[in-house]
Amino acid sequence: MTETAPLSRPQLRRLLRKARRALTPSEQRQAAQGLYRQLAQHPLFRRAKHISLYLPTDGEIDPSLLLRAAQRRGKATYLPVLSAWPRTKMVFQRVRPGEKLLPNRFRILEPRVNIRRQRKVWALDLVLMPLVGFDDEGGRLGMGGGFYDRSLAYLARRQRWRKPTLLGLAHECQKVDRLAQASWDVPMAGTVTNKQWYIAEASLESATP
Repeated sequence: MTETAPLSRPQLRRLLRKARRALTPSEQRQAAQGLYRQLAQHPLFRRAKHISLYLPTDGEIDPSLLLRAAQRRGKATYLPVLSAWPRTKMVFQRVRPGEKLLPNRFRILEPRVNIRRQRKVWALDLVLMPLVGFDDEGGRLGMGGGFYDRSLAYLARRQRWRKPTLLGLAHECQKVDRLAQASWDVPMAGTVTNKQWYIAEASLESATP
């Protein structure tokens, strides 16, 4: 995607969602495998002990191979869980292999709410985030609900907070030249696709083979 300047955020969101939904099941499987190869042996993933991932919907790139790899290695894995109230809140709850998951109000599978298994976002090491669009400067266009931005708002004071590392996961077709960022948008350290890394933070340079 290149000539995106004239498009509003809602228009761009519709365009990019259509592009990822157009991928065939075979292309989605290949993309998931490519994403796994990009991340599974990367130092950021290997060193992280507490990792939040997501379950894909609406054509999002699928990180399930990474989820299973993390669990095999004994890492604590978490999924986002929407709160019943306030409805704008999202928390991160540990998920174990074989655990039964239930659809939330957006029909996305998540663990049954259990406060004792939830972890504060600042105590996570790595958050792998879904997105609709991204640029190579850490910009992220989400689905429009603002759940991640609200959960991560404290990171606006980056000089005080170092965790977690935020990485977007995406198909190559979701990249744009530049995203105009709103005041509430929380920038990512980078984005990983099935093809390559797009690093926005200099701190990631030394961690990238």
